[in-house]
Amino acid sequence: MTTQPPAEPPAASSAEPESTALDWLVRQRGGGFGAADEAALQAWLAADEAHGKAFARWQRDWDALDALPAEGVRSLRKKLAGDKAAAQARSHRRAWWHQLTALVPQGAVAAAALVVCCGGYLAWNHWQQPVFAQSFATARGQELELTLPDATHLRLDTASRAEVIFHRRRRELRLPEGQIELQVKSDPSRPFDVWAGPLRITVVGTRFSVRHTPGIAGNQNVRVAVEEGRVRVAGDGAAVELRGGQQIVSDAAGRLGAATAVPAAGIAPWRDSRVSFDNASVAQALAEFERYGPAKLIVRDPAVAALRVTGTFDPRRLDNFSRALPQVLPVRLREHEGMTEIVSAK
Repeated sequence: MTTQPPAEPPAASSAEPESTALDWLVRQRGGGFGAADEAALQAWLAADEAHGKAFARWQRDWDALDALPAEGVRSLRKKLAGDKAAAQARSHRRAWWHQLTALVPQGAVAAAALVVCCGGYLAWNHWQQPVFAQSFATARGQELELTLPDATHLRLDTASRAEVIFHRRRRELRLPEGQIELQVKSDPSRPFDVWAGPLRITVVGTRFSVRHTPGIAGNQNVRVAVEEGRVRVAGDGAAVELRGGQQIVSDAAGRLGAATAVPAAGIAPWRDSRVSFDNASVAQALAEFERYGPAKLIVRDPAVAALRVTGTFDPRRLDNFSRALPQVLPVRLREHEGMTEIVSAK
C-alpha cells in the first residue's frame, strides 16, 4: 500500500520532534514522496537542529531493522502479542500502528512497536547492541591506516572522520567528512554499510573509496570509486551496482549521476600523496590544498577563482602548483603580506 503525504510537515508540537520525525520517515519510506514533499521535509529539518538529530536517529533504527534476524522477529512477535493490544488502547498509537503496518514489513512493525510501547525491548536490544564501536579522525595533513576487528583494512585521508559500529548481524561505518579507502573483509552473513551524506554504500567484500567533503564549496557531492569487487550505491530513490573500475558521483541531495570509468589516477590518489583535478575551479583546487595544510595562496577576484584547472599535484608541494598556474591560465602571482595572491594577467 502506498500513501500520498501532504507537502506540509506533520502536525506536532515543537516539543515532540521524535514523533514528527518518525511520521516523516514513515511517509518517505512508504512511497509516493514527491519533490514538494522532500522540500517540505528539508524545511522542517532546517528549522531546528533537534529535528535533524531525531530524524537521523529514526533512520538508523529503521535501517537496523532490515538486519533483524528471523529468530529475533519470532521472539518479538510473541512478546508483542500483548503489547500491541495495549498500544492500540490509545487512539494516537492505534492510528500510528495501522499506518505503519500498511507501509513496512511485519518484522519492522514489530520492532517499531517495541520503541513506542517499550515492550520487548530487551529481546530487540540483544540483536542491536554494538559489539564494537569507535570513532577515528585525522588532523589536517595527517593520514591514518588501521585494521578493524573484522580484518577490514581502513585508511583515512587528511581532515577526515569515520565512526565505526559493528553489530552481531551487520557492520556500519559513517563518514561525516573526508575521504576513506576500505578493503572490506568478506562476510556474507554480516554486510558492511558505509553512510556518506545521503548515500548508503553496501558491500560484502571489496576494495573501494568514498569521498564526502560537505565543507568545501562546490564539492559537496559524494564520490564512490571501486577498485575491485562490487558495491551497491543507494541514493535519492535510486540504486546502482558498481563493479571494479567504475565510479559514481551524487549531488548533495543524493541524486546519482551516471557510472563512469575510474580515472587513471585511481580510486584514491591521495594514497600516493596526489590530488587530481578534472576541470575544477581554481577556488576548488585551493580548498583541496587547504585540507592538507596552510596554503598561503589566495584568490580574491571571482573571475580568476572560476577559471578551470586540470592536473595531478602533490598536495604538500603547493609551490609546484603555483609555478604551473601562470603557464596554463591567464594569471600571475602577486606577493604581499606573506601571502601569494593569484590575479589576472591582464
